[in-house]
Amino acid sequence: MPRTKQFDEKEVLNKAMELFWERGFHATSMQDLVTHLGINRASLYDTFGSKDALFEQAFALYRSTGRQMLHRFFVEKHPVKDNFKKLLDVAIDEAINDPAKKGCFVVNVTTEMVPGNDRLHQVLLENKHYVETFFREQIQKGIAKGEIGNHVNPNSTAEAIFTFYSGLRVVAKVEPDVEKLQKMVRVVLSILD
Repeated sequence: MPRTKQFDEKEVLNKAMELFWERGFHATSMQDLVTHLGINRASLYDTFGSKDALFEQAFALYRSTGRQMLHRFFVEKHPVKDNFKKLLDVAIDEAINDPAKKGCFVVNVTTEMVPGNDRLHQVLLENKHYVETFFREQIQKGIAKGEIGNHVNPNSTAEAIFTFYSGLRVVAKVEPDVEKLQKMVRVVLSILD
């Protein structure tokens, strides 16, 4: 008779995501996971497979949560440029107020695991494509509403904002100067004028 699990898989996955996000894949041992998650090694393997599989599931949870958050920023009926500003301001706020200075898990995985992990490389490319496509669609909506100039190229502008957002998450970890970061946001968003 199989034993029933004495833990909530979603809660454990969320805790694993936080640990991997803070420490990275290589610096997180199975013993770290057992200790942090509060479940035994056998249960961990039975439920999630391997450390690699748990990491991939935790990273998928982060990306899924991030996409939901991204969509919430643009649901409101504010001008598109205001929504981009709000997104970037929240990134600054999160960086400033995070004592662990975790930054962005996607950026962290990119710098830790690529090159060298072709599977994650593909996942990261897909994520980049998804976010840039979403940004491009928002820019196109802004152009159609007359909020963004017709001269703005939606493709290259979406790519530039994605690149800036990723870089902002790194710079904010190193130099969490709100005033400087907000000035950079204003400069970058001026490309939408």
